[in-house]
Amino acid sequence: GCIRGWYVMEDVQEAYQAGVLNEKKYISRYWKEVKVGDFVQLRCNEIIPADILLLSSSDPDGLCHIETANLDGETNLKQRQVVRRFLELVKFDPLKFTSVIECEKPNNDLSRFQGYIVHKSGKKDGLFKENLLLRGCTIRNTEEVAGIVIYAGHETKALLNNNGPRYKRSKLERQMNADVLWCVLILLIMCLFSAIGHGLWVWQYAEKKKPIFDLPGPDGKYLSPVLASVYLFLTVIIVFQVMIPISLYVSIEIVKICQVYFIHQDKDLYDEETDSQLQCRALNITEDLGQVQFIFSDKTGTLTENKMVFRRCTVSGIEYSHDDNGELMIFFFYLTIKATVLCSSVCSCEKDITPDPSLLEKVNECAKHLEVMRSHEQPLSHLSPELCDIFDFFIALTICNTVVVTAPNQPRQKVATSKSMHRFGVLSSTSTDSTLLKLEEKLTYSAQMNNNGYSSQQGRTAVGSGPGEGELRYEAESPDEAALVYAARAYNCSLVGRLSDQVSVELPHLGTLSFEVLHTLGFDSVRKRMSVVVRHPLTDEINVYTKGADSVIMDLLLPCSSDDPWGKHQKKIQSKTQNYLNLYAVDGLRTLCIAKRVLSKEEYACWLKSHLEAESSIENREELLFQSALRIEKNLHLLGATGIEDRLQDGVPETIANLRKAGLQIWVLTGDKQETAVNIAYACKLLDHDEEIITLNAESPETCAVLLEQCLQCVESKFSNTTIDEAAGNMTVGFTPLYPPSSPVLSSLGLVIDGRTLAYALEPTLEDKFLALAKRCRSVLCCRSTPLQKSMVVKLVRDKLKAMTLAIGDGANDVSMIQVADVGVGISGQEGMQAVMASDFAIPRFRHLEKLLLVHGHWCYSRLANMVLYFFYKNAMFVALLFWYQFYCGFSGSSMVDQWYLIFFNLLFSSLPQLITGVLDKDVPAEVLITVPQLYKSGQNMEEYKPHMFWMNMIDAMYQSLVCFFIPYFTYYDSDVDIFSWGTPITTIALFTIMLHLAIETKTWTFLHWSSCIFSILLFFFVALVYNASCPVCHPPSNPYWTMERLMGDPMFYFTCIISPVVALLPRYSIFSHTSESLFQKHPKAEHTTDQTVAASPEGAVLYGENKLPSSASSLERSTGFHEVRHGTSEMESLPVGAAFPWSSAVDQADFSLLKWISSTPLFSRIGTVLQVSSSSLQNEPQDSMCVLGSSLHVDFKGLKEQSSNNLQDKMKGTPADYCKNDNSETTFL
Repeated sequence: GCIRGWYVMEDVQEAYQAGVLNEKKYISRYWKEVKVGDFVQLRCNEIIPADILLLSSSDPDGLCHIETANLDGETNLKQRQVVRRFLELVKFDPLKFTSVIECEKPNNDLSRFQGYIVHKSGKKDGLFKENLLLRGCTIRNTEEVAGIVIYAGHETKALLNNNGPRYKRSKLERQMNADVLWCVLILLIMCLFSAIGHGLWVWQYAEKKKPIFDLPGPDGKYLSPVLASVYLFLTVIIVFQVMIPISLYVSIEIVKICQVYFIHQDKDLYDEETDSQLQCRALNITEDLGQVQFIFSDKTGTLTENKMVFRRCTVSGIEYSHDDNGELMIFFFYLTIKATVLCSSVCSCEKDITPDPSLLEKVNECAKHLEVMRSHEQPLSHLSPELCDIFDFFIALTICNTVVVTAPNQPRQKVATSKSMHRFGVLSSTSTDSTLLKLEEKLTYSAQMNNNGYSSQQGRTAVGSGPGEGELRYEAESPDEAALVYAARAYNCSLVGRLSDQVSVELPHLGTLSFEVLHTLGFDSVRKRMSVVVRHPLTDEINVYTKGADSVIMDLLLPCSSDDPWGKHQKKIQSKTQNYLNLYAVDGLRTLCIAKRVLSKEEYACWLKSHLEAESSIENREELLFQSALRIEKNLHLLGATGIEDRLQDGVPETIANLRKAGLQIWVLTGDKQETAVNIAYACKLLDHDEEIITLNAESPETCAVLLEQCLQCVESKFSNTTIDEAAGNMTVGFTPLYPPSSPVLSSLGLVIDGRTLAYALEPTLEDKFLALAKRCRSVLCCRSTPLQKSMVVKLVRDKLKAMTLAIGDGANDVSMIQVADVGVGISGQEGMQAVMASDFAIPRFRHLEKLLLVHGHWCYSRLANMVLYFFYKNAMFVALLFWYQFYCGFSGSSMVDQWYLIFFNLLFSSLPQLITGVLDKDVPAEVLITVPQLYKSGQNMEEYKPHMFWMNMIDAMYQSLVCFFIPYFTYYDSDVDIFSWGTPITTIALFTIMLHLAIETKTWTFLHWSSCIFSILLFFFVALVYNASCPVCHPPSNPYWTMERLMGDPMFYFTCIISPVVALLPRYSIFSHTSESLFQKHPKAEHTTDQTVAASPEGAVLYGENKLPSSASSLERSTGFHEVRHGTSEMESLPVGAAFPWSSAVDQADFSLLKWISSTPLFSRIGTVLQVSSSSLQNEPQDSMCVLGSSLHVDFKGLKEQSSNNLQDKMKGTPADYCKNDNSETTFL
């Protein structure tokens, strides 16, 4: 780059040679001039030019805030820390830098950096990602930083991640490439045939009977037949080269660019709330949008808004509802739709939280008690346990996070405390020895505290106390953290400042308290929790506040004894909290548990020593830190739990319903807990209440294998409506259909699997069984799945089923599956832009996926498929004309068509109409494609471009070329016309035939279609007339002078140009007429009148669809897997097809073929035909990729559980017997 604004201190030798050493200042350099080992100084709001190790910062804590929007799209600030031993330097002097840095080789991992720095004293310090400033990031909230360049230029992590646009080859393009190879083979056969024919033609002449036009070579000798054949083979390759459609690739790229332009112009794909529209980041796979078979979707932020609203919480076993917040969100959403309120109004619902009156009263009461006790120097033990839990609950919500507090136009202030007394942890400790020394000082200091539990330092000031609370801005890495901080602020527990070693909280009646942050144990997907270790400002105790998933926090609680009252009370609280968590999950809320632990000084000192060793370790640092976190996150005291609502996006249920009708299987892969994911799945209509749900939860690979085997057998037996007796496990499952086999009422299956079971199912030995079960299910829901599991599921379906896959997500955890899928779609949501940057298409909302696939995907596939076939036909037809002439010229490679016509035929005369059709043709209007999603199946089944269609077009091209060649041949037979007077009519006839063929293929006619066709024909005649009039001496002895002028005065020329295209196109016309005729045949009325009815109306045919009533199965029945489903009389739902099919009254929707849509063209339109539509075959059409059950069933669950338990014991040798008890055997279908 050539942008200035950063400064480089070159190494000592180079600086001395350049005369800079005496000046002792930084000099300006271009980015391209920055080298490894240079010292770089940056100021606020400057972009980092290389990967720099942070050695100095103007911040008193050695912090540097950076914005990584250029790397991952996230605008929230992230902290970076000066290397350990450089923190104690009063001023960093690059000229005195004598350390040696050793680090890993350049790589593209943005989240990892390892190395160490060896000081002059011989001591080593580890280097980690917290010390590295990555190229492309921006310095924020820090006046000045300095560091040394570790990676520069193309070795930086940012450039190593920038591999350019990912090239994906579409399915249609792969098939087209195979057909191009067939064209090459056909070309070689034609050339070989011509060469052999020429050799035989030369051989038939004896040495003395050479034709007059066969001239000898310079040596007076004639070519031998073999050598003449070789030369002719090379000649005809040049003559017939048009057979290979090289121009097709260029034309396809032009069409795709135009298609993308029109997709971008679609106002329906624009989101007014976020002011964003669809982005097409991959230009070469637009047609794949029309062939998708499987959709893999994230849940949070993709199906939901990812705008978290604090809805409920439970503290100390008491539940507090915040339903007003949900009503407030609905109100803001209503304003957005009706009044087009700005996005900030919607986002304010996350901040404007209405507190629960009773809980707010308790918080104020707690604050008053604390104030009184502080004024009377009473110990905190006098506070009731409930109020203590409430106080710690909101303290945990406020400080157990990584939220950065910023105040506009307000400099960051440092709390005036002694550094030597308050520096602990990773970021501030210089070494293990010095930290332990400071710990001893701290313990000595603590011994001087008053016995009432209050610190004498109550007058400390807080960060950001200057500005008002309303001016503070919270920058969180996830919406969940922001929602919890805003919820705490609603109860007057406000986060007002955060530094590396302290966090300031403002409380009612108490003012501002500053908690000393000793350690922050960040969240990871394995622990599923985060913790902060702080020193309490009131008691000087060391507290551990932890928040995380209930599935892990509940297992880490301190064991309670039922003998003492306190233990009984705690067990009661835990039981109540668990019940409330289950209720929150049923309501679709995201749940978190809040817990606390008080460490003694001895416990903390013992843990700190091992933790600092883990921090200073260079090898296996992550694993050691993980084990260190596990040692301290145990024996927790449960404070409470929260329920946060993440509402569905607008239009998600309708979109999923239409995509299903289009034959798409939808799998949702989410990291949420199972109960929450299932209820969201019901809300978005991914799962229906009349579906039978198979739930797989296994504790071991052996159990998972047995579960999959049993489920497969049950599903297969349900299909066959038989009873299966398994001798090994003595398992008998009885199936009682509610309807006879002829009944059209069909039930369907849904599969729910948790993350642990999914990990077992994805093992090589079980993946085939899992896939066999999953593909029989209508919907699949994978819970607690990791990013790696998401990509493995997508890859499994893509490779094993050879299906077209689409993955859609909005966060960094979705990037892997987006990149693995054939089509990756990103949503620009609340979790940054990583998914968008890794995607092929980016959309603002999930509902836009419907039109993107059903309309634009269908159009793109249909246009390109027909365009490719037309190209093959056109080139083959024109080349065949030259090939037939070889039989009359001794296979000499001569051409009866003027060479300029050969050049211009594909370049000018016939190129524009096919491009216009490829860009603008619409086989079906958008309204119909949305109304009748089943039309999308034509792309899934490749109805527009099947392998045999290539050969059909080749045969058609051969026939048309024969007609276009021999009709003029016999017309001018035995006449005295020259070769060009005969070849020009052939060229004209070929052009007319190709244009009329395109007209038959065109479904939609616009002004541009007519104009392009007329323009091409007029252009041909104009070029012919001008060229023939201005070339009197070209190609002697035969020249094209005045050829077209003479032909246009000959009536035979017009007769030939009319009759030849008609005869040539008669078979194609007949085929399409027959197809059109069969399309409009009347079908008998549907017989199953109890389920669906077909009736005719004056407006057109009316389609009555089946609308199954939800079963009355209780939630308990739904939790047991296969349910007994009872269907009542179906309600009738009418859909006026007459409005959707303006050019015809009805269409047989059971056999939609795009070939039949030729009836929509003016050439074959039929007016006044009335047809009754049979919707039974439309709605109940069996699919290979979606197995639908033929009848409902009744399962004896009691016997199944008992016998499956025996079966498990028999199959899992070496497994404890109690493992397969009745409770565990329920996991077979639970």
